[in-house]
Amino acid sequence: MAKDDIVTIEDIMENVKAYLSDDDAAFIRRAYEFAVKAHTDQYRKSGEPYIIHPVQVAGILVDLEMDPETIAGGFLHDVVEDTAITLEDIEETFNHEVAMLVDGVTKLGKIKYKSKEALQAENHRKMFVAMARDIRVILIKLADRLHNMRTLKHLSPEKQRRISNETLEIFAPLAHRLGMSTIKWELEDTALRYLNPQQYYRIVQLMKQKREQRESYIAEVMDEVSEQLKEVNIEAEMSGRPKHLYSIYRKMVKQNKQFNEIYDLLAVRILVDSIKDCYAVLGIIHTCWKPMPGRFKDYIAMPKPNLYQSLHTTVIGPKGDPLEVQIRTKEMHEIAEYGIAAHWAYKEGKQINNDKKSFEEKLTWFREILEWQNDTHDAEEFMESLKVDLFSDMVYVFTPKGDVIELPSGSVPLDFAYRIHTEIGNKTIGAKVNGKMESLDYELKNGDIIEVMTSKHSYGPSQDWLNITQTSQAKNKIRQFFKKQRREENIIKGKEAVYKEIRALNINPKDALTTENIQRINEKFNFTSEEDLYAAVGYQGITAALIATRLTDKIRETRQKEQALEQTLEEVKTKNETVERKSDKRDSGVHVEGINNLLVRLSKCCNPVPGDEIIGYITKGRGVSVHRTDCPNVQTEEAKQRFLHVEWENEQMSQKQYHVDLEISGYDRRGLLNEVLQAVNETKTNITHVNGRSDRNKIAIIQITILIHNTNHLQKIVKRVKQIKDVYTVTRTLQ
Repeated sequence: MAKDDIVTIEDIMENVKAYLSDDDAAFIRRAYEFAVKAHTDQYRKSGEPYIIHPVQVAGILVDLEMDPETIAGGFLHDVVEDTAITLEDIEETFNHEVAMLVDGVTKLGKIKYKSKEALQAENHRKMFVAMARDIRVILIKLADRLHNMRTLKHLSPEKQRRISNETLEIFAPLAHRLGMSTIKWELEDTALRYLNPQQYYRIVQLMKQKREQRESYIAEVMDEVSEQLKEVNIEAEMSGRPKHLYSIYRKMVKQNKQFNEIYDLLAVRILVDSIKDCYAVLGIIHTCWKPMPGRFKDYIAMPKPNLYQSLHTTVIGPKGDPLEVQIRTKEMHEIAEYGIAAHWAYKEGKQINNDKKSFEEKLTWFREILEWQNDTHDAEEFMESLKVDLFSDMVYVFTPKGDVIELPSGSVPLDFAYRIHTEIGNKTIGAKVNGKMESLDYELKNGDIIEVMTSKHSYGPSQDWLNITQTSQAKNKIRQFFKKQRREENIIKGKEAVYKEIRALNINPKDALTTENIQRINEKFNFTSEEDLYAAVGYQGITAALIATRLTDKIRETRQKEQALEQTLEEVKTKNETVERKSDKRDSGVHVEGINNLLVRLSKCCNPVPGDEIIGYITKGRGVSVHRTDCPNVQTEEAKQRFLHVEWENEQMSQKQYHVDLEISGYDRRGLLNEVLQAVNETKTNITHVNGRSDRNKIAIIQITILIHNTNHLQKIVKRVKQIKDVYTVTRTLQ
């Protein structure tokens, strides 16, 4: 499938039937139909129906000739994240294997993190751990990322840059590690297009200008090689391989060269039938043209960790320019193009590699991910470990017995020692490199032969080794040693650090360090006890900030809700005060029998509302004050002499709002105030004032002032509040 083509389900099913059984094809069709239903009415940023994306992802996986479960996972990879479908639904409808693959590529969405970076690191950590259990997870993710990069033009420039950076940092190196060069090149070139469009289009234009000249040159070379191969009866397929844009850009930046100073823009690739023919062709090439010193690499005798095999040589070509030549068998070429995916490819109904376990054992580097997962609790630190150990350039060194050990560039003898065995690392006292004693911080080079010197009487690693070592594996082993040696000290140190971080969040540590919270954190990070948690913080196996964030997430969430509620109440109060000022200018809603144009006001001591029995009280100079008949302020004999008969005007009862003070008592528990305010809010009642306190007996007193229409409205509110758990009484109060 060309990268610009839109593949259809019919295209996929046609390609599937070419290498899978009818039952497998039906299984894949069922996954497609399930995804169509799940993504109904969902659309991409481009405006296209969302289902187009999973279809393209599945199409890429079919091009790689993946197995039915992986293709089904391609169709379903977004349903759990973006729809109401659960993993249990997928397992029930399909099988556990498909559900596990979908879970591996599903992002985390329910936990709140300090930053987007922390969330993204946790997502990557989840994906890599799933990949270590089944590497097909990353094949689905790479197909997903590849199609997303192809459609990146529909996103904002900021998102384009962020996603392109992530692609260059994580996914392109990962494709390289898996030997999937075709996908790696496209990811890198597309990322460059959005990160540095000026250089991208400049290189494209410069490549076009000299294209005919280069192709003519390569054709001349291939003709000459072809004549030589005919003489020795070797059949071969030859082609010119253009250098991809990102590698040209990197060479220009790293070596500070101009485009016209880069000569190896094209390489000749020669495919033959056997390993014997590979070396025979190499001899012919070196006979025709003079090889350049130091530019020959034999990846057949010593394959790369991603199983890549080929002979690479650079010679001075016919016109005096450097010419790169790659020689490999056709099977090696398939692995070079599709890498790890080639080992799942179906040929005549059988897998190339019938023993998956023996194949996966060759890729030891991704098996180490599970070990790092157990040793590194901080997701961001885990991702940095991966970037250093998996995605950096590598050096290849030898044991005294001739075994090849692969380490990241910049590694030292201590990294080598810990790669061999933990105890060898802990007991190291020195190292010989190529027979000569070297310091433990000596930087290893390709081809070095390393002999580690150990002693039974060694006291173990030094704290300085954490600064000397380069690999995460070595650093984690050293930390484990100190973890065991200084447990009590680390527990005290870790506990202090956690308490400090919790206080920095303005939270009392006692509120956060509940039994339930600690148990939740222990389960999350695989700690067996609270002491183990503090010890891990003490020896820097996990940060105190991360533990504090997780311990306080629920408290902070509750606070945010309460703050939002308080803000809403403040806005409502301001609004109601405005309404109240306006309403004061209107009629009080009370009629005085036989008298017109008399100033009438509602007394604030008892706040009468329509439905209450009321009495008018003649004041000195302020008209008539309306009280409830049971108001204690008008029960004296003197007051009764000033009574007037008043009554409510019915037409005003549903229009005007009246203040009422309520006092609510109940058991003092977290969230009670919040529930009371929510209950009042549910009755569509405005609140103008809230106050709360609690006594030594854990009795909470909540006083609120509300605006109501009449006593029926009031009874509805009181009834709703009394339904709240732990509320004892609701009474109307006097001022």
